[in-house]
Amino acid sequence: VKGSQFKQPLLEFSGACAGCGETPYIKLLTQLFGDRMIIANATGCSSIWGGTFPTIPYAKNKDGKGPAWANSLFEDNAEYGFGMRLAVNSHRKLLKAAIEQLRDKSIDPALKEALGYALEHWTAVDQAAKDNAAKVKALLPAAIQNACEGCKPILQKVAELQDYLVEKSIWAIGGDGWAYDIGYGGLDHVLASGEDINVLVFDTEVYSNTGGQSSKATPTAAIAKFAASGKRVKKKDLGMLATTYGYVYVAMVAMGADKNQFLKAVREAEAY
Repeated sequence: VKGSQFKQPLLEFSGACAGCGETPYIKLLTQLFGDRMIIANATGCSSIWGGTFPTIPYAKNKDGKGPAWANSLFEDNAEYGFGMRLAVNSHRKLLKAAIEQLRDKSIDPALKEALGYALEHWTAVDQAAKDNAAKVKALLPAAIQNACEGCKPILQKVAELQDYLVEKSIWAIGGDGWAYDIGYGGLDHVLASGEDINVLVFDTEVYSNTGGQSSKATPTAAIAKFAASGKRVKKKDLGMLATTYGYVYVAMVAMGADKNQFLKAVREAEAY
């Protein structure tokens, strides 16, 4: 927790309703992972304040890096994020193969050393890994210009995929209307896949963006649209369902109740 709020948020001027409870959660995610973050955002409140064209609240840092954001439908957002995960995996696989080909080639020793470091720390996402990626990017243009015979196409492939030297942080984000109800089948499939994708559910306990209709997240006896006399059945326990796989990291968080637990859970979830 100490020092986390000195990190630059890459979310600003969202245009959400005054007092919105969703924006602080995304703000913290962008502080921790924003420079390598890819977001699949389900339709709902978070896609409205997150992408009211022609403006977007997601920002970039001084290096021009920030979250890449895209919106999908209620019914397929988890699969949309899953596709992003598979695409990043494919790009990183091609990049790794190209770097391994350069190991035995006559290229700039400084570049060879930096590429060797990248291979040794392939899954690292710390500042050292980011600094090394920046070093590779700085050395590549001259290396391509002075490339040995047979080296140039490989170096060009590394240059093409250089943004994948540091692993991306993939997030599927949406409300309970998406995760509990309309998109649950896809969400379940993605959680079961075992792929490295993070999911953040804004559980507002109703369909907020369309006026407060009851969802499976609405608690017993709550009055909402389509449950005017109080909801008669209990709230679905999405987290407990996810735990049944035994290999999915699950946490329930509330920043207002325990901000330390929230920060710890987010960091553990992303690292898992």
